This record gives sequence, C-alpha cells and structure tokens, in this order.
Amino acid sequence: MDSIGINRAPLGSSSSAAAVTARRGIALRPARRSVASTNRVGVATIGFGDASGLRARFDSVRSTTARAQSGNAGRSMTEERGCTMSDTEMPFKYSSGKAFPLGVSQVEGGLNFALFSQHASSVILCLKLPGRGTEDEKGADVVEFVLDQQKNKTGDIWHVIVEGLPASGVLYGYRVGGPQGWDQGHRFDSSTVLLDPYAKLVSGRKYFGVAEEKSSQHFGTYDFDSSPFDWGDDYRLPNLPEADLVIYEMNVRAFTADESSGLDSTSRGSYLGLIDKIPHLLELGVNAVELLPVFEYDELEFKRYPNPRDHMVNTWGYSTINFFAPMSRYASAGGGPVAASKELKQMVKELHKAGIEVILDVVYNHTNEADDAHPYMTSFRGIDNKVYYMLDLNKNAELLNFSGCGNTLNCNHPVVKELILDSLRHWVEEYHIDGFRFDLASVLCRGPDGCPLDAPPLIKGDPGMKGVFATRVSGSADLYQVNERKPYHGVNFVIAHDGFTLCDLVSYNLKHNDANGEGGCDGCNDNFSWNCGVEGETNDLNVLSLRSRQMKNFHVALMISQGTPMMLMGDEYGHTRYGNNNSYGHDTCINNFQWEQLEQRRDGHFRFFSEMIKFRHSNPILRRDRFLNKNDVTWHEDCWENQESKFLAFTVHDHNSGGDIYLAFNAHDYFVDAVIPPPPHHKCWNRVVDTNLESPNDIVPEGVPFTGPKYRIAPYSSILLKAKP
Repeated sequence: MDSIGINRAPLGSSSSAAAVTARRGIALRPARRSVASTNRVGVATIGFGDASGLRARFDSVRSTTARAQSGNAGRSMTEERGCTMSDTEMPFKYSSGKAFPLGVSQVEGGLNFALFSQHASSVILCLKLPGRGTEDEKGADVVEFVLDQQKNKTGDIWHVIVEGLPASGVLYGYRVGGPQGWDQGHRFDSSTVLLDPYAKLVSGRKYFGVAEEKSSQHFGTYDFDSSPFDWGDDYRLPNLPEADLVIYEMNVRAFTADESSGLDSTSRGSYLGLIDKIPHLLELGVNAVELLPVFEYDELEFKRYPNPRDHMVNTWGYSTINFFAPMSRYASAGGGPVAASKELKQMVKELHKAGIEVILDVVYNHTNEADDAHPYMTSFRGIDNKVYYMLDLNKNAELLNFSGCGNTLNCNHPVVKELILDSLRHWVEEYHIDGFRFDLASVLCRGPDGCPLDAPPLIKGDPGMKGVFATRVSGSADLYQVNERKPYHGVNFVIAHDGFTLCDLVSYNLKHNDANGEGGCDGCNDNFSWNCGVEGETNDLNVLSLRSRQMKNFHVALMISQGTPMMLMGDEYGHTRYGNNNSYGHDTCINNFQWEQLEQRRDGHFRFFSEMIKFRHSNPILRRDRFLNKNDVTWHEDCWENQESKFLAFTVHDHNSGGDIYLAFNAHDYFVDAVIPPPPHHKCWNRVVDTNLESPNDIVPEGVPFTGPKYRIAPYSSILLKAKP
C-alpha cells in the first residue's frame, strides 16, 4: 500500500498541492498525420492607423507575462476595416483588439481573440462559420484574418477584435508561421490550422472511438448565447472534511459504457450516464470520485498510421489536446462541445447534491503531440514549440521525454505555468471541481537539470515488511509529518487504474499484455502480486476462496489505515482485466464496469466492501486529524526484528468513549493463536470482521460478542474486534 498526497481546492481557490501516483508503463506515440489545408474564401489583411483609448486595467495574476503588459497592452483602435464574404455578403469589422484575456472573449464591439506566441513571425485567425459547412466536411469555407505585427501584437501576444460574428457556433483556429530552425527548437508550419490552447470548448469528432472520424480537425469554439448554468438556489458544495473522504477512482466512459449498465445507447459512457449510477456510489459508501482525465483528449491517437497498437482506442484519457475544454465525446448522443460542458456541470451538480465530491485527474506533463520521431501537430507544437515543451538544445533541440509519452510540457516557463494555473482556476470556477490529482506530478517539480523529486517508496506484503506496513497503517508519518501536514494529506491505495485490478493482484503472478500489441514490453514487470496457486482463471474452489480472503484482507487494511483511502472502480465486485496491467487502449469489458457481475456478487463480495467503508465512516478513530502517538495505538508485537514474521496485531484506542478497535493480520500459511488484550473498562470485544468466514459472517457491522484470551486466526486472513458496552 502506497501513500501519496492530494490537493483539494475549494471553490475559487488558486492554491494547489501536487499529488504523486505511479504512472502506467512507457508508451510510444504514433506518427504525424498531414492536415489538409482549408479552402480560403475570405482573407482580410489588417492595416490600422494609430491607436487611442488605452486601457490599463490588468488581472494581477498575469504578472509573469510582463512584456505583454507594456504600454500598448489592451489598446482599442479608432480605425476599422471590413471583410465581406463574396457569396454571403456577411460583413465583418475588425480592429486590433487587446492582449487579455487569452482565448476568445466577448468585448464591447465584438469578440476578442488573443494568442500567445513568442517566436512566431505571422499569425492568421481562421474562422469557420455556421451554415457554411461543418467540421466534418472537407474543404468547408473558412474566413481568415491576417494579423499585423505592428497593429495586432502586444509583446508576445497576438490579438484582434472581430465584429459581427455569431455569439455561438463559430469554429476557430490559427495558422502560425515562424523560423524554420529545427535545431533551435522551432516547429512552425503555417499550412496547419492549430487549436487555441485557451479554447474553453473544443469541436472535433462527435462520437467516441469512431475510426472513420480520425482525420477530423479539432477547432476551438465558444457559446455566448446560452444562459449561465443553473446550479440551483439550494446548491452547496459538499465541503467534506478531508479526513472523512473515501475516494473512488473511476473512468467516466468505462463506468456505464457496457450494455449491462442497462442505459440507453445514447447515454452509455456519458456524463449523464454516470448520473444514473450515483445510487450505486452511495450504496458503496464512497463520498468522492476521482475521474480519469476529462480534458479533451485524443482517443484515436494510435490510429494515426499503421503500427502494432493501431487496433486500440485510448480509453484512459492520457493524451491531452486541450487543458480547458471538457471531453466533448462524453456528451450524450454525440451532442458536441456545448452539450458536453452543460452535461458535465449537471453531473457535478448531481454528485454534489448526493454529498459526493469531484476530483479530476489532470494531465499537465505531456500532450497528444507525440515525439520528434513521429511528430503530430495539433496546437502547442505549431504555436511555439520552444516555449511549451522541454527541449535538449545540446541535441538538435529534440523534445525531452520525462513523461514516457514522447514530450514533456515546459511547466517551469512563466507562460506555461500561467496556462496551468488558469486552467485549474477555470475548472474550479466554471465547473465547481473540488480538487485535483496531478498525473506524473514530478514533471511539475523538475529542476533545470530535469531531475524529479524522490518518489515515496512502494510498500508490498513480503517478508521483512511488517514494520513498514505498520508505518503505513499509522498514516506514514515518516513521509508526511512535516510542515504541519495531517494524516489525511496522504492518500492510501492498494490499487489504481494503472497496474493490476485487486482481483488480478491475487490471480496473476505475471502480466498478460499480449492484447496491447507491444510484445509484452509495456507495463510494469514488478507487480508484487500472488496468484494464490494458479495463474489466472480457475474453477478450483480452494484457490477462489483464498483469493476472496486476500481481496478482503487488502480492503480491510486500506479502510482501517490513517490517511485518505482510495479504491478503484470495479474492485467492489472483483473486476478482472485478465492479467493486463496496462489496459489503457481497450474500450471493452477489460476496462468497462460489468454491472451483471456486480449483481451476481452483491450479497457477498460487494456487501463486504460496502460495509467495511461504512465501518470506517462510523469510527472516527480510524481517520484522525493528527498522527498517532504512543497513547493512540498499542502494538502487540515482540518480534519486530524477525524478518520472517508475517503477523501484525495492534489496538487503536478511543480516548473518548472507550470504543477501541483491535486488528490482526495473518499473512502466514498457518493458523496463529493470537492473544487478545483485555477490553477497556466496562466493555467487551465484539467480532466485526473475520475474512476467513463466509458471507454474511465475514463482516457483521453490529458485532458478534467474543470472549476468551485467544483468537485462532486462519492463514491469509484478518480480524477486527470492536469494544462495545
């Protein structure tokens, strides 16, 4: 069980603390596809006179782009020129615009477009208008505005105001030209229409994983027509105490994509589909969901060119296209980016109504634009590669790859840092997100030499690990008892999305990743797993019984540990990926929640998991807001130095009511007669958990009275006793 940190940002907060979790196996990125140039029907060259009407008000958080805030920032123009489309006679007036905010915004007189590019020598704004073809039609009409370096540029920000545009439904992008010095880090290609890094909505493919749509262009878009989302007069953020959280790591699409979800085909795998299953989350007892990436991402990245992985679809979401826009293909019925935004807000609203917080797994370490061996241009690479990515200037300015995914975002650059902070604020303010988990957070903390901070050690249940296990159960004070940190600032987990599921952890000794097409070279080889005697699927009842005990043992250890517990979607019914420990590319039952299996195991496996979570909720001594001291816990041990000992027993004391909890874990292959300490005064021990017993006796929330000096604990099992009157 590992221990990590997590940030939970309250609404409107800009503070953040990175969380570090294990990354999936190193993945390659496919090659670039060519982007067909658009059919240009209107090109307006802007030529302006002197500016007047200087505006000096700037957001204080923009201090890192000081050059863009010089005396000319935010100027408005007195002279305007018009662009008329010959076949529609739709007039446009345009002026120089202003540098802030970046992206597209409504201003007096029209819509302002602003784009940062330090090294560009030319920028062209490309607009695709409603009714003039859709994003799926090749050769659709595009209106272009060529920005002038003297009139439409302030510092390193290019900007223009366009008057007369519709308030919604317009698609936009940029063609950016600049130096061609590859060895200097530049990758400009003015023939390619690029996505605005600050686009709040992204329009591209309509349906998830449809290979025929792989060549669809991604455009930024906006919606200033719709009324603000109605969060409701009685809406409140859950604002749960951090010590009380039980986190459920899940994938929005995989949660309801399977037919067994019972949902209509138009809502399966969508934000709305998740809403339908909130009752399951409540029954399980979790009160926070950690969503795998919901940033707009490229699920068809493996299909860009023929390769051993071109049969797969990226269903995990670690292939970011844009940091501000919600994944549009998670909208129901192919509704597109505006619907996706509204439905995501509706999902957050309903989760909050149910008392469940929403944490996003955010990916700021790399993007979908691959490496220099197989370059792919969507946005950052063509806008300013030298700014947005880490480069090795001593090696032909090749992209550095600390992420294992082909490129590494240059997070220490002031402009990139501001992009990340602006994105985080956007998710908190616009979508009411409660907190964030930072994927491969060490990238955010790399120094000039690229060296990451040391990662916390991975704990496994092998000989000689008893003392370390005790430390983790106690809240990992060795890692986190600094800077006034609390136990709940560490997140405990046995299983996460990358690696084995809990069922596979006790069913496989080796990874079985042949379906990934990489010859078994992907995914971690050190899984710290044990198959309980048979590799994989089996009908051996003894093996199945042992596996069941082991899963329950892991869950007990997770739920009684000080610190914030996190479990993986599907572990509550024993989901298997058939030994695949790197299943990122399978939009199938390998990743999708199997609702029929849940029903089959509801009275057994699921019941145990649910009751154990609820036991944690009802016993505050398991979730203290301070690290344990010698008066809080008694270790019933006299063989700490014995490397072969796999038995651990201890009592957590309740100083308020005397409701002590006794726990014992026996990882030996033989019975252990544990000496049970006397209960607190006027109390007696009640057996709540014995993982060796069959359901429903394996967990009895109200407890079964127990008397006697010893408890015979079966091999590979654990017990929990509660002191009651």
